[in-house]
Amino acid sequence: MPQPPNLNKMLEQAQAMLAQQQEAQEKLKSETVEATAGGGMVKVVITGDLRVQTLQIDPDAVDPEDVEMLQDMVIAALNEALRSAEELQQKALGGAGDAAGGFDPMSALDALGGLGGMGSLPPGGAPGGMPGGGGNRAARRRKR
Repeated sequence: MPQPPNLNKMLEQAQAMLAQQQEAQEKLKSETVEATAGGGMVKVVITGDLRVQTLQIDPDAVDPEDVEMLQDMVIAALNEALRSAEELQQKALGGAGDAAGGFDPMSALDALGGLGGMGSLPPGGAPGGMPGGGGNRAARRRKR
């Protein structure tokens, strides 16, 4: 017979994971990523918490006859910087659970008996062979 889960240990692991995640989020505020477009004519710096810190546009990139090209370069630089910042977040926050001793909240729920019937239905639908949704009593009687 499996041992019941140690709820105190699970609580400590969850608190450690939360503290580490908050620490990682604070650290992200001070980290930056940089992206350029148009051969460096547009440069964007974004913080790890997805705030635009600086946007620099080379004066040679400003062509009143082709504003659309400048807009495209700004968008390209912003999108690349956002992608890099999201990658930075994944590295910082994705490993937050590792220090909690590999605590997995879903396996903890399973150890406690699952979601109390709120999880997915077993293959073939609900107990009694009824498909998901169950139907009403009269419909079940007619099926017998």
